[in-house]
Amino acid sequence: MAKAYWIAFYKSIKNPDALAAYAKLAPAAIQAQGGKFLVRGMPAKTYELGLAQRAVVIEFPSVENAIAAHDSPAYQEALKVLGDGVERDMRIIEGVA
Repeated sequence: MAKAYWIAFYKSIKNPDALAAYAKLAPAAIQAQGGKFLVRGMPAKTYELGLAQRAVVIEFPSVENAIAAHDSPAYQEALKVLGDGVERDMRIIEGVA
């Protein structure tokens, strides 16, 4: 079974306090489904059309685990706390075996 990855790019952070509150809740929900943070922060360098935006990459054992983490009541609670505090682009992508 191929691993899966959450990839999120933060286009803007409107409310740093809401992001901090989210950051206290979200990891437990993510880790409960086997999620492991691989990347979290600003790019060291950008090329081509790359934007200097905060990025997060989380590895999961499978697409099913990644979806279950996102849809879990614990993660949904973290999203409520986040509210509209950030504008981000997030996707789940299956790894290559």
